[in-house]
Amino acid sequence: MTAPDPEHLDSTDAISAAFRERGYITDRSLSTAVFLALQLERPLLLEGEAGVGKTELAKVLASSLGAQLIRLQCYEGLDVNTAVYEWNYPRQMLEIRLLEARGAAETASAHDIFGPEFLIRRPLLQALESKDGTPPVLLIDEIDRADEEFEAYLLEILSDFQVTVPEIGTVRAEKPPRVILTSNRTREVHDALKRRCLYHWIDYPTEDKEFEIVLARVPNAPEALARRVVAFVHRLRGADLTKVPGIAETLDWAAALLSLGATELSPQVVDETLGVVLKYEEDIRHVRGQRVKELLAEPTAR
Repeated sequence: MTAPDPEHLDSTDAISAAFRERGYITDRSLSTAVFLALQLERPLLLEGEAGVGKTELAKVLASSLGAQLIRLQCYEGLDVNTAVYEWNYPRQMLEIRLLEARGAAETASAHDIFGPEFLIRRPLLQALESKDGTPPVLLIDEIDRADEEFEAYLLEILSDFQVTVPEIGTVRAEKPPRVILTSNRTREVHDALKRRCLYHWIDYPTEDKEFEIVLARVPNAPEALARRVVAFVHRLRGADLTKVPGIAETLDWAAALLSLGATELSPQVVDETLGVVLKYEEDIRHVRGQRVKELLAEPTAR
């Protein structure tokens, strides 16, 4: 693998090549979206089902740029203290006691205990204050799981790449971070946030593309086995399941079969390893046994 050189990510083809070198296979539309996000310095919102490679794209982008990856995992109840900053209260209390011991408590001001040195920097502030030569990649993962109030708070950050700390003032990024937002679409992201981003929907890959992904990420997998694994997973995605498997499950299954020394898919091997691919007990019961035999017997495209 060649050393990352951000200046060489200057075209859609260069991005496709850099990503492929790191085992991430893109189509041209996705490479174009990443290229435009870099050129225009705009956040990129990636939507799609869980397991299609949204989070992995941010990791591969950071590796391709030779940049630090800063990740903010969103969830219900996420607030400023967890995402942006909070004050180091134990250190502030210690500073107050030191001021009292020196007899300077009465003349002290708020700035003596509310300065930058007392801040605990969380992911968003870390991304804005980064002083590295290469701007970091900020991954705001699963924004749809955060509350709408927090989503509204992001607007200032994504518009001007700045955040206001009342006691200190406005912190602005010297070099804006590269921002990737992901959403599994458990709820709609607000239009105001979408307008600040470029947008791309990542769908499940075609069989040929997923076959390429398996060979890239599980290079020891025999091509015949990889093809059978991908074909079976695609049939599962067409079945009536609570949760269909994503690309991550395909890769895990291929690696698991290699670990077991399996060279082909038999009904017994599939039944024994369904827990790698399916994550709901009712789905496993629905597929195991006769349904596995039927899916294996279906003709393949190749």
